[in-house]
Amino acid sequence: MSQVQRMSRLMVKTLRDDPADAETLSHKLLVRAGYVRRTSAGIWSWLPLGKKVLDNISRVVREEMDAIGAQEVLLPALLPREPYEASGRWEEYGDLLFRLKDRKGADYLLGPTHEEIFTQVVKDQCTSYKDLPVMLYQIQTKYRDEARPRSGVLRGREFQMKDSYSFDTTDEGLAESYALHRAAYQKIFARLGLDFRIVSAVSGAMGGSASEEFLAPAAAGEDTFVDCPACEYAANTEAVRFTATVPAAAGPGPVEELDTPDTPTIETLAAHLGVPASATLKNLLVKVDGEITAVGVPGDREVDLGKLGEHLAPAVVELVTAEDFEDRPELVRGYVGPQGLKIRYIADPRVALGTAWITGANKPDTHARNVVCGRDFEVDDYLDVVVVEEGDPCPVCGTGLKLDRAIEIGHIFQLGRKYADTFQLDVLGQQGKPVRVTMGSYGIGVSRAVAALAEQSADKQGLCWPREIAPADVHVVAAGKALQTELALDVSEQLSAAGLRVLVDERPGVSPGVKFTDAELIGVPKILVAGRRSADGVLELKDRRTGEREELTVAEAIARLTA
Repeated sequence: MSQVQRMSRLMVKTLRDDPADAETLSHKLLVRAGYVRRTSAGIWSWLPLGKKVLDNISRVVREEMDAIGAQEVLLPALLPREPYEASGRWEEYGDLLFRLKDRKGADYLLGPTHEEIFTQVVKDQCTSYKDLPVMLYQIQTKYRDEARPRSGVLRGREFQMKDSYSFDTTDEGLAESYALHRAAYQKIFARLGLDFRIVSAVSGAMGGSASEEFLAPAAAGEDTFVDCPACEYAANTEAVRFTATVPAAAGPGPVEELDTPDTPTIETLAAHLGVPASATLKNLLVKVDGEITAVGVPGDREVDLGKLGEHLAPAVVELVTAEDFEDRPELVRGYVGPQGLKIRYIADPRVALGTAWITGANKPDTHARNVVCGRDFEVDDYLDVVVVEEGDPCPVCGTGLKLDRAIEIGHIFQLGRKYADTFQLDVLGQQGKPVRVTMGSYGIGVSRAVAALAEQSADKQGLCWPREIAPADVHVVAAGKALQTELALDVSEQLSAAGLRVLVDERPGVSPGVKFTDAELIGVPKILVAGRRSADGVLELKDRRTGEREELTVAEAIARLTA
């Protein structure tokens, strides 16, 4: 039998005003409704109502993971340095890692994700192909030392995450495990009531090949993704690839130097010459593992340093400094052109063979016209590195893409053998020879899903949870008088006996207006009010999402709510 939770005994303190430091809707409402409390920057305490929602999301995740045959474990959050040093991520994660030493001086970290440790566990436990495939998961606290934790529980330094890992002996087996997780994620997010998109993504520090993100569209989202209105293509902007054909220039003349004083930027150059920025070639200088490299893009586009870093990983990419120009006098700041450069030249595919450009002449206050790719300069590497813009062509059908903001709620990777190679994860194969295991990695932001749901479902009155994850099925409100309180408690017990989770507001000395406001703010999907017609045994049932109201007898209300 479910338990009735009385508001008079519940540790909850609702607030009328938004927290001063809150910017996103979920941050404001989760604090105001008494679900979470800030402990420190990026660190949150989950209060009773919040813990119920968090546990309900974890329950849904567990049920769907168990349904595909995954097995739950719990690994430590405090981890030794050595496995992460072996994989290279001790350095790759940089300042995102929480690092610490024990009393003997040994290095440890607080786990941001657990590929290395799961690999070691399977290496110890599985020795034969008969032991595989296996899928393992955990729901655990993770840690990342975010430089600017913000948006409440959306971007914290400590957060709840479900991470799972698959281990197979063949690539075909990995594809099957990946498909099982992908389908399970679709069921999980549908049950949670989330509006979501599955988009192509990049693997980042996780490594591996195939990668997809599950994004929840929301104004507070920190991810930007593209969506094609004409086909099913969707991708994180860092994963979008330019595939259109760029026509060559028609009969370009010889290179012509132009006197262009005080025009070190694309804007000043285009204005000086009276040409569109798209006719110019922008050459951004960066350092790749310390080596100066030029990156060429059309002048009306920006270089996406995130994309560039993904392409060149694990190399470190950083912008050049004034000191770098001083050390290389042949590189004229603001007037660099690709012709005659003695450094590596990377270009976006839009800088195609045969295209002609206005670009720097590698002389102060001088540019050059009719600089043709393939004739006057060569491209060492073509990489798609521009910032994606609304209207860019869809890589599949060519239709103009749309941009939208979203919250990342899940990410799945086909890791392949990256970590198995690092830790020599082999099993004895059917032919009696060692077989290298291949892996998948799959994450869901459990605490982040709470915020994503709040962002998508809340209204101006407050939170509005889907029933599957709400802290209660019904919020019973006693309007104030003894008779109303008696009826509210009685119907609450009957609803509880019928298997419903009940939150009842029978607080003495609290006005009906405050109770109704709190019920809207807390966001339980059904609100049942013992009000002015209590003497007749009539209650008012309100749907929190639609606002629809109807008067019902006690028996009718119980029947409606338990149907």
